[in-house]
Amino acid sequence: MNTSQRIAVFVAVANLLLLAAFPPYDYVSLQRGNVPTFDGFYFAFGSHLNRVLNKDFLLLEVIVVLINACIAVLLLRAPAVSQARRLGGNKRQRSVLLLVAINLVLMVLFPPFEYYSAITKAALPTFEGFYFVFGDNSQRQLVTPILYIEAALVLINGALLWLVFRDKTPEELSAEQVRALAQRVRATQKN
Repeated sequence: MNTSQRIAVFVAVANLLLLAAFPPYDYVSLQRGNVPTFDGFYFAFGSHLNRVLNKDFLLLEVIVVLINACIAVLLLRAPAVSQARRLGGNKRQRSVLLLVAINLVLMVLFPPFEYYSAITKAALPTFEGFYFVFGDNSQRQLVTPILYIEAALVLINGALLWLVFRDKTPEELSAEQVRALAQRVRATQKN
């Protein structure tokens, strides 16, 4: 592990400690039938009346930090001496990584919410819209199943695009070489 990777791991650990020190809490109101609604981030060792830890949102935050740390460690690895490639892949692959990181950050900053009055026991709950996570969300509840689906789809699409945009190795044939080989095979089969 080189110095840049150590710094990336240190930053990830610092972020995880910060997340543990100020986790997200839901407010449980008797007026709303004991339905928890997202209330904000509070110091973990403080007194929080009528508030419960939002474990799903905290888990999502931890997953995003760990994914970003893994991406940073991969991008900051030292290339082999014989390897002439750039760190993190080619320009298109680095663009894909940047777009995936931006999408994940935006998903955490603007998660899906639903109004507490529309809460049901359905597998996929109702969805009212995306709201800024630090805004006034006292009348709304975070919809974690939709947020999980969003994150999974962004990561899967990013991984597929990363593979599509990878550089071809000398052993791989280009499209023109495959066509020429197919024509030679057809010509030999006709004879």
